[in-house]
Order: sequence, then C-alpha cells, then structure tokens
Amino acid sequence: MGGALVKDGGWVYGVQLPIQTLTLNLVDPWEDAATVADLVTVAQKAEATGHSFIGVCDHVAVPDNEYAAKMRTTWYDTVATLGFLAAHTTDVKLLSVVWIAAYRHPLQTASSFGTLDHLSGGRAILGVGAGHVEAEFDALGVPFHERGAILDESLEALSSVFDGKYASFKGERYSYSDVGVSPQPASGSLTTWIGGNSKAAWRRVGKFGDGYIPMGNSLDQYPAIIEEIRSAADANGRGDAPIDIGYMPGWVHLTGEWGSDLPPAMIVGTEAYAADLRAAREAGANTVHVKFRGRTLAEYLEQYDAFVEEVVPLVNEG
Repeated sequence: MGGALVKDGGWVYGVQLPIQTLTLNLVDPWEDAATVADLVTVAQKAEATGHSFIGVCDHVAVPDNEYAAKMRTTWYDTVATLGFLAAHTTDVKLLSVVWIAAYRHPLQTASSFGTLDHLSGGRAILGVGAGHVEAEFDALGVPFHERGAILDESLEALSSVFDGKYASFKGERYSYSDVGVSPQPASGSLTTWIGGNSKAAWRRVGKFGDGYIPMGNSLDQYPAIIEEIRSAADANGRGDAPIDIGYMPGWVHLTGEWGSDLPPAMIVGTEAYAADLRAAREAGANTVHVKFRGRTLAEYLEQYDAFVEEVVPLVNEG
C-alpha cells in the first residue's frame, strides 16, 4: 500500500473531528449549533497543534430502529468533507475513520480517494472497516453477513488497482478487465489503515494495511493485536513492512474540572493523560487517536493547546 505514517520509532497523534457527526455516542452539547466555519476552525487548530491527521466518519443512511437510536442522522459525507477541508489546510493528513468499503465498488473507492490524494498533495489516508449497522446494509442492498468477505475482496482489488495504467481483477463479487482509474495517488498507492476489534481485522492489517485503527482496545490487548498483525504480515510476505499501530485513549478533559452533568470524560488532567499515553507507547502503539471534551467550542479548542504544550512533552520525556 502507500506506506506507514510513523518514522524512526516515533509517535504521532490525530483526531476524529467533531461536528461532522452528531451521534449521541460522540457529541458534546455545543456541536448541535456548530457551523461549517467552526468545523474549519477545528481542523485548522488540529493542524496548528501538530496533529498528523484529522478524521471524518462514514455512514450513508442511518435507520430508525433501536440499534441506531443514539446515532442520529447527521453524518457528513466522508470524501466531500475531507476534500473541503483539504482546501482549508496545508499539511495535515485526511483520514476516513472508517470508510465502509462494502457500500461501494472498489473502483469507486479507488477513484474517490485517488482524487482526494491528488487534490490534497498526497494527504489522503484510506481508513476502512467492515461496518456494523445491519439495517443500513439492508437499505443499500449489501449483504450484512458477508461484510467481512466483501472487505477482504475490496482490499485485494485496491492493492493492485494503481499498479499500472489499466487494472484487471477477478473475484467472487467484483470482476473487471483493463480499466483505468485516474488521477492516481501522489505516491502511486493509497496509504491504507484498517479498523476493527477482532482477529480477522488484525489479520487484514497484516496482510493489506499500513496501519491499524483501534476501536477503544484496552492496553492489555496490545500484545495479542500486534502478534496477530505481525504474524499475518509475515505470512503474506510483508514481514519487514512498517505498520502504524493505533491507540484510542478515553475521552479527556485537560483544562480544569469537568461537570458530571455533561458527557463523561474518562481521563481528567494532563499528567494522567500523559501516563496513559506512555503506557500505550510501551505496549507498542505509535499512533494516538485523541478524543477531547469541551463545554463550548472555545473550551474544546483549549484542549488542543493543553495537549501539545503540556501532554506531548511529558510523553516524550517518558
């Protein structure tokens, strides 16, 4: 694929943006009234404070049922939003977190992210996953119980689609001959991160991925995660491939007391957060997906400053 993000034993951090989804599992109260200009402000703040990537989620049509009751219906289109934000930023990577590959033909995915990478000067990261909302699959006419196999086949197709001017592929679901997708990614292939919380997902990372997108995994899972990834990489002739290993700490509030009447913050304070991230580094993670809490946009933005000024130095010292 396109290559790992982390170099020379270091670590990086990035953030899934607020506002672009208003699901009750993620949203802070101020986001309901937030504007497009606020979204741009957050993206630019992330870039200014050293975040290596900004992330946008992916859902197409959220069902009205008990399973999705807390999801709400606002989910900005992933590629449209990342493309828009590319024009308002300069260096930060643009991550789909995660693109549900089964909802699109792999050639459509290649075209969308190849174009995004071309327009942004090589900043796209295709983060993919299997998906989890069964009724959404039904609405789109995609077999839910085949989603893992569809993802595997999509990744197989994507791994060679940019190898030459024209590509051919024959699988159980997708088959095409001598078709070209352009513009191609700036580096010739897409940087691809794969999300999931199962051995099958970890094996996909080893076989196809440049990185692993965590799903709130606890630190005691990381030996098994990394072993599964590296074993799959070895089995597929990628034993020497560098792979970004993601860690998603709990929600954090760094700049004072956090009211119990507001969405929960699992970690409060810079020292506690730095200790958690140092433990993650010791466990083998090198890519942190931060999650900040704030009562207002202004307070939310303060978390970025506190993180880069107070937390990052403590992690580096450790």
